[in-house]
Amino acid sequence: MGTDPVLPTLNQTVLLPGPGPFVLLGVPGLEALHAWLSVPVCLLYMAAVAGNGLLLGLVAADRTLRAPMYQLLGLLAAADLVLATSTVPKALAVLWGLSGEISFAACLTQLFVTHVTFIAESSVLLAMAVDRYVAICQPLRYGALLTQRVVGIVAAAAVTRGTCVMVPSVALLQRLPYCGQRELPHTYCEHMGVARLACGDTRPNIWYGLATTLLSPALDVGLIAASYALILRAVCRLPSHGARCKALGTCGAHASVITLFYTPALFSFLAHRFGRHTVPRHLHILLANLYVVVPPALNPVVYGVRTQQIAQRLRHLLRLCWARAVRDVGPEMASHGRD
Repeated sequence: MGTDPVLPTLNQTVLLPGPGPFVLLGVPGLEALHAWLSVPVCLLYMAAVAGNGLLLGLVAADRTLRAPMYQLLGLLAAADLVLATSTVPKALAVLWGLSGEISFAACLTQLFVTHVTFIAESSVLLAMAVDRYVAICQPLRYGALLTQRVVGIVAAAAVTRGTCVMVPSVALLQRLPYCGQRELPHTYCEHMGVARLACGDTRPNIWYGLATTLLSPALDVGLIAASYALILRAVCRLPSHGARCKALGTCGAHASVITLFYTPALFSFLAHRFGRHTVPRHLHILLANLYVVVPPALNPVVYGVRTQQIAQRLRHLLRLCWARAVRDVGPEMASHGRD
């Protein structure tokens, strides 16, 4: 005689055999403004792709831009491109109402790439701060300390560091049971945002995330601040008032972009863990989108165009493009005139 199937009771939690696709909801509470919010996000993303793509192309193609400083700028441009492209296209699809669904595997891939790139970019910013410190405070040792080989080591170490931090995070998310909650109030996948959808114990995720936040971006912020403090001390001792003003202006622009990069990112990381019931969700999501699109759009200008040699090469490239356009259009206009 067959046995009856065991049916789950009403008070039992039904575990999914595997996490189903999640639904990204966008900015909670501001659904009516999604179309308007997408406008600055889209414009900033296009600026980030154009600016960083141009900067990366200049550094890669121009033999005069092979110094370690310019190669570090190339690394920063590459990181900005990956950071923005791994998050913004999906965010725009959500804000435009085109596609909010994302599979569990795609979600893990997105958060892995996003966080690895953020940590790698943080490492590059730290290396650039050290580069500036050596160039200004110990110029005689600059050529010996900062070489192309060192830049290669920085690039490999930055990616390795991010990967080592994020592999355990992905493993912690995969071990969690998911019980049917599929709606993720965000425009892209974040570690703790996904962990909140689980019905298991997320304390390992919380404490591991806190430890890595303090030991990677927070540590980098402290070291970058120390580097710029030493740079400012050296700048203030310069005899020329004009040189002091120029150096202070450059440091101020760098500090502003660094602040825009780290402040919303650290706020987002910590709010997920400790401010869940005190920080408005729409503010949290807006700030989380800020650090993946605004610094990538500003970095090519602050670090690239403001650098004299890159600005000169860019003007030279634009003059060549203009001359070629005039040369191509001239005969065509002449032939139309004869007709």
